[in-house]
Amino acid sequence: MFLHYLDLSWRSFKRTPLVSFLMVLAIAIGIGVTMTSLSVYHMMSADPIPEKSSDLYSVQLQTMDEGRTWWTVDNMPLQLTYQDAVNLNQAKAGGKRVTMVRTGFSVYLDSDKVKPFIGQARLTTPDFFDMFNLSFIYGGVWSEQQEADAAPVVVINKELNDKLFAGENPVGKMVYLDDASYEVIGVIDDWNITTKYYDLNNGAFNKTEQLFLPFSLMKARQLENWGNTNGWKHEKTNTFNDKLNSEMVWLQFWVELKTPAEKQAYQDFLMAYMQEQQKLGRFNREKLTATLRDVNEWMQYNNVVSEDNEILVGLSFMFLAVCLANILGLLLAKFLRRAPEVGVRRALGASKRQIFFQHIVEVAMLGFLGGILGIILAQVGLLGVRQSYSYYQSLATMDLTMLLSAPVIAISTCIIAGLYPAWLVCKTNPAIYLKSQ
Repeated sequence: MFLHYLDLSWRSFKRTPLVSFLMVLAIAIGIGVTMTSLSVYHMMSADPIPEKSSDLYSVQLQTMDEGRTWWTVDNMPLQLTYQDAVNLNQAKAGGKRVTMVRTGFSVYLDSDKVKPFIGQARLTTPDFFDMFNLSFIYGGVWSEQQEADAAPVVVINKELNDKLFAGENPVGKMVYLDDASYEVIGVIDDWNITTKYYDLNNGAFNKTEQLFLPFSLMKARQLENWGNTNGWKHEKTNTFNDKLNSEMVWLQFWVELKTPAEKQAYQDFLMAYMQEQQKLGRFNREKLTATLRDVNEWMQYNNVVSEDNEILVGLSFMFLAVCLANILGLLLAKFLRRAPEVGVRRALGASKRQIFFQHIVEVAMLGFLGGILGIILAQVGLLGVRQSYSYYQSLATMDLTMLLSAPVIAISTCIIAGLYPAWLVCKTNPAIYLKSQ
């Protein structure tokens, strides 16, 4: 019966091609606009590391004196001071730990084949690569001893390796960063994450860094921070060491905790650490506060998906509703025009239920065709978004979930719009039209 309804629907399309085309086009435009905004929203809010997002925790410490306020909802600084980040990393508490900060260099080779350029870099500790699931194409990460010795080594990403060394194994080769040479010890594979969750303070949707170096190099070579630095009281920071010893917050610290017991133990450790620091004259608050947030909690806390994005998605669905209202009018005209034919079918024995489902199938077919055309329009819209904003390169795409959602949304919304016209036409009284015949 379903195939018969499909055949009747197709015949109906061919009898009224212009009206059918206009309805498909209206659905396609509505779906195209809706899926463009919904796809960006979906990618923004997606879990960037679902396999272990609940095991990775960003650490926050309430370092400010009593009476001081921060702009966050719970009054907590987003980053740590240098002394806290180093102390927590050296304490060996919890599981894997990462201390890191964003920086950058002018990059060049001892060759005239590659022009010097500015490269984004991250100073971090060895656990960074394993914690965030980075895989190596060549070589590997620096050792704990190299970290302690501030060894001049660097891990580069695949994109930079292709640019500098034509994709060949560069392990053991030298690359120049500013005025110093560094030995390449590893190349990581493409790291395609939609949200730069490990450092939301410096652009949630920026590209990941090209270079990764030991964190200890920062102090040894007085490397500058290219990220946000925030303070809450007046401090003299005339020298680099002044900054390291200050209460300014500018470093990110993450810890891996695989069970609730490990999380509670680390929470207790943080409180003990703050009490110890309080005896040294820091953490001047009556109530000490330390917070652990996993990846998704951290993204929500930092408002990665802004209210503007949610409003945009809401507006796009309203636009789809307007398109469906127009389709509703066209369906009413089309179905009621067919009333004499329906009256004859009713007189020949077709039930109201059969007439109703026949027209619902026709509406669903309209939705399916509109959904397919809407995916094409959405791709055009996403291409325009990517061309307009470079940081949307990884966000303005449709994954499999969105590709399947488009026809489902189109069909379901069309069926909702077609319920009333289908119900109206199935109530046709056959006697009226038999008399007119």
